[in-house]
Amino acid sequence: MTGETDETDLGATTEDGAAIAEASLDIVSELVPGDTLEDRLRRKAVHATGDPEFQYLMRFGNNPIRRGAEAVLAENPIITDVTMPRHGITDRNHDCEKDTALGHGDDLAEETGITRTEAGVIALDEQGVYDDAIAVIGNAPTAALTLAERIEAGTRPAAVLATPVGFIKAAESRARLRTVGEATGVPTITNVGRRGGSGLAAALANELIHVATDMEAGEIER
Repeated sequence: MTGETDETDLGATTEDGAAIAEASLDIVSELVPGDTLEDRLRRKAVHATGDPEFQYLMRFGNNPIRRGAEAVLAENPIITDVTMPRHGITDRNHDCEKDTALGHGDDLAEETGITRTEAGVIALDEQGVYDDAIAVIGNAPTAALTLAERIEAGTRPAAVLATPVGFIKAAESRARLRTVGEATGVPTITNVGRRGGSGLAAALANELIHVATDMEAGEIER
């Protein structure tokens, strides 16, 4: 069974739970047909949001799923913006270290008045943490905008997965990452519009891990 259809990853621990999970995935597969890696993440987005229309909001730049999965297999770190997506990303089937920008750089935030997530991205990037890492941003537009600036300045994550949510700068921050990714060759997974969030970011990151598992098993060509 591939990672994509493993109902235990949805928290199913009973026979009834597994049946519900399997039925849910069957419905999503009907709503989002297709066999590409992008289709897999579109299905995951629809399942995570409960919204079939979300499949049309997803954007992929520079082969991000394959390159993100390869980074998982290389045991590169996974860096989230806040704690919620980090806790939502599975610890199974990979040996990537997980860390969170929030909590790093608090002195810088206090001194300059910038947000704690923005300061955390700067602090970790100054340590070289984001180079070759899988960057996952589920909540903070300022983290996405700051990471875009750092990429412009030369930082090179293995892949960026960004779904910050909200009415202020969220859509703009994702558009900025797409533009910078296009210009620099950095792989990006984003969505358009105001919606998103940490739960979606964690679900998409988990699907990258499932793709990596399938690659290691030979079910997807490396």
